[in-house]
Amino acid sequence: MRLATVLTPVSDVNLQLAAQCGVTDLVLRYPGPSPSAIAESIQRAKQYGLQISTVEGYLPIEKMKLGIDDGSEMRAMQDLLRSMSDHQIKLVCYNFMAGSDWARTRLDAPQRGGAKVTAFYLEDVHRAVMLGARPSDDQHEKIARSQTPKKLWENLDRMLHGLLPIAESCGVTMAMHPDDPPLPSLLDKPRIMHNVECFDRLLQEYNSPSNAICFCQGSFVTMGCDAPSTIRHFGSKIQYVHFRDVQGTPEAFEETFHDNGPTDMAAAMRALRQVGFCGPIRPDHVPQMVGEDDGEPGYTMLGRLFAYGYIRGLMHATEVLNP
Repeated sequence: MRLATVLTPVSDVNLQLAAQCGVTDLVLRYPGPSPSAIAESIQRAKQYGLQISTVEGYLPIEKMKLGIDDGSEMRAMQDLLRSMSDHQIKLVCYNFMAGSDWARTRLDAPQRGGAKVTAFYLEDVHRAVMLGARPSDDQHEKIARSQTPKKLWENLDRMLHGLLPIAESCGVTMAMHPDDPPLPSLLDKPRIMHNVECFDRLLQEYNSPSNAICFCQGSFVTMGCDAPSTIRHFGSKIQYVHFRDVQGTPEAFEETFHDNGPTDMAAAMRALRQVGFCGPIRPDHVPQMVGEDDGEPGYTMLGRLFAYGYIRGLMHATEVLNP
């Protein structure tokens, strides 16, 4: 497996810090339709010995999720898959949280030593902040609330039938990320990727080598899953990992440092080795440390440095299982 990261911001300092900590793979946010954008990002990453292996975030699929795409988003995603293949980028991570994104009701819950983490409490859902979501207009909000699980599965079916054949021909894998928080509905907007059964259905209905899972460990733990056994359940369909931990339930939870949550992280890493996972694994949301109050919640750098070392240590400790 390969240690990967997102960087916020993608600055020269952060690129160098990641490389110094043993990161090998950089995760690229959707670069837009410019043909040269991916190539420019690849060249910049190479200056620090990093490769871009994954595209994730801000993908042009929001209208497809709602079933109102006029074809422009489909074409943009098909073009992205082809461009990724041209540049030897073999993984795209997406979610299907229609009309929203990952949500929290608190961005400064206290953790060890005064660090701050994101948290979600359903009782405070009126305060929910959609982190990573693009602003939507009133009409899109109305359409999102009018969806049903059946309609969302139909929208997903339409999208995957348009994208999976292209992904297969390009040798690109599409990895679905769970809903976060994993609730069947959030702010009157239904969701369809909130439990193991939803992912089983995804894998059964779309039997494609390009159809896979982003195992966001924090989201599956929030569902109440045992991480190691769930990893073994999905096996080789896990092609991308967000390695994090949380404390709580879908209705009330807080992020934790990697080393003080409820999950046996070493057992989870051993399970990934046992199922033959060899793709990119990255720290996801991390605590904001001292001096980082102005940073993006969950994506500041100091907590990420701690996470790199922790994950790299577990990778080394378990690599005998998969030499």
